[in-house]
Amino acid sequence: MFVAVYEFEIKEGTETSFREAWLEVTKAIYEHCGSFGSRLHTSDKPNILVGYAQWPDRETWEKDRHVIDEKYHRARKHMLDCLVQSKTVYELEVSDDYLQPVLAQPVSFSDS
Repeated sequence: MFVAVYEFEIKEGTETSFREAWLEVTKAIYEHCGSFGSRLHTSDKPNILVGYAQWPDRETWEKDRHVIDEKYHRARKHMLDCLVQSKTVYELEVSDDYLQPVLAQPVSFSDS
């Protein structure tokens, strides 16, 4: 299994919009591109979110992602509009795994 870890620096006041757009983009990539899904995390740094995406292998992650769905393209544009910058922080191969599937239920937390 391959994992990509992303860091997103978002514009002040855009967290809710970014998270909504991120979810739509992530769903489309899961449905059309072969990912195993993703998690988005808040961090201890203001306006920094961290994404963790699982893929069956590096080759699937590296493939061109041609998603035709218009909803995806709107959400992707909105997600990009919320960003100051983003980067891939780590490209990882899983060596040992004890993450329990029961914990991998879709979760969304409202802003506090």
